Amino acid sequence: QVQLVESGGGSVQAGGSLTLSCAASGDTSNGACMAWFRQPSGKARQGVAGVDSFDTTTYVDSVKGRFTISKDNARKTLYLQMSSLKPEDTAMYYCAARRNECYDSPLNLPPDYWGQGTQVTVSS
Repeated sequence: QVQLVESGGGSVQAGGSLTLSCAASGDTSNGACMAWFRQPSGKARQGVAGVDSFDTTTYVDSVKGRFTISKDNARKTLYLQMSSLKPEDTAMYYCAARRNECYDSPLNLPPDYWGQGTQVTVSS
């Protein structure tokens, strides 16, 4: 089992920045396959950014150039640096992980584990 705990959410004005963290514990793989998803209120959950076991990153078009995903394997922590935030980025953000390594974008693969989520609210 893997436990994922997100932190770093909050309220910011448009144009601001936030960094989300996701601490993993339990039976994690050193070559972790992890991603960030988000779910705006009343809408479906969508992939935002992923990092595979080659450390190749992928992003949904709407966040390219503004968000950066990274992982610290030694600390078993996943990050999402968000800048130039827009009101449409407002959502509950979830960390996700797969049980095994992956060599395709985690955004294309169903996660095995989810965190509890952290809320990001961007005001105009």
